Amino acid sequence: MNLEGILSDVGRNLRSSLIRELLKYASVPGSISFGGGVPDPNTFPRHELAEIAKEVIEKEYAYTLQYNTTEGDDQLATQIVKLLERTYGITGVGRENLLFTTGSQQALDLIARVLLDKDSICFVEFPVYLGAASAFRMTFTRFESVPLEEDGMDVNYLEKKLEELDKNGLIKKVKFIYTVPNFHNPAGVTMSLEKRKRLIEIAEKYDILILEDDPYGMLRFEGEHLPSLYKLAGPDRVVLLNTFSKILTPGLRIGIIIGRADIVRKATMAKQAADLCSPSLNQRIAARYLERYDLFEQLKPGIELYRKKKDVMIKALEENFADIKGAKWVNPQGGLFIWLTLPEGFDTMEMFEIAKEKKIYYIPGEAFTIDDGKSSSMRLSFCLPPEEKIVEGVKRLREVVEEYGKKKGLI
Repeated sequence: MNLEGILSDVGRNLRSSLIRELLKYASVPGSISFGGGVPDPNTFPRHELAEIAKEVIEKEYAYTLQYNTTEGDDQLATQIVKLLERTYGITGVGRENLLFTTGSQQALDLIARVLLDKDSICFVEFPVYLGAASAFRMTFTRFESVPLEEDGMDVNYLEKKLEELDKNGLIKKVKFIYTVPNFHNPAGVTMSLEKRKRLIEIAEKYDILILEDDPYGMLRFEGEHLPSLYKLAGPDRVVLLNTFSKILTPGLRIGIIIGRADIVRKATMAKQAADLCSPSLNQRIAARYLERYDLFEQLKPGIELYRKKKDVMIKALEENFADIKGAKWVNPQGGLFIWLTLPEGFDTMEMFEIAKEKKIYYIPGEAFTIDDGKSSSMRLSFCLPPEEKIVEGVKRLREVVEEYGKKKGLI
């Protein structure tokens, strides 16, 4: 049977995740990986979760080992409402405003299913989070990329593009503006309060939804907490996506859609078709954990661990890359990533072949483009390697850059 002959348009359009493919090399003995955005396992509250898991399986088995509702665990919803108020100052969230998903990736997929068509337009940041681009690409939507600056999305550029679409009668095709405002993946930048307010003004002017993705917001090392777009504009303008993957453990695979009841209802119906429900056991474990432990206190050691690792990587970059004219990097206030940009002419995807030889791995900037365009940037994740490996890894990276640069006549 000819597979191509029976594949759908979506099936033919599927592409393997570049990040997943590149991370296969990270298991090579002696390698150092700055690739995956995976939390340090030492931050997982494994002993507490183990006790809770045993208890809820033995005492609440009728619920935890059974099918769940599509909407998810009501007891976890109660805890999330409390957490939203404490974390973001968000109040007035009811059960109808919450949907639990299998990780935030499913949340992105469900939003794409219910909002995007082949002739839709969605705005994303450049560079863009690969998981979001993958989900939105499934619908063959048209992407409009908005450059990122040191304080977040270039809102002036955004407004100009929307003005053009409005003049051409296409503004109704724009379904949403997608943004990661806190400690952006991959760029590491945080959107300023001024830009948050301006983004909302622009969205109001053209009556466009904002899709706010905030997986890292609670992982702030320094700087002042900024109000979420959802807090500033409310559910009529913003859908907020969140996850437990970075603040508790990714193994539970719990994501959340928070938004207007009618949007959440449509996403719930899409989830019914996708997987019926997310695991009852995982959600009840998270609910009991939030009941018994102060998540903010539990996060403090992990945040301090990431802060130290980030500082070690920044110092190593300063020592090894400061003399390369045109090289620059973002010093994030939180999150898990540093965005390193090399001088014009470097192609970090092509350079990856040399990196493999030296057993140092990163994610080339090309992975975060819509059109697979060449990039002189790369994403470095500092969350997983120990500090001494970070220092050694940056030294190896400098060797890679020197070898490639000399080979190409760039340095």
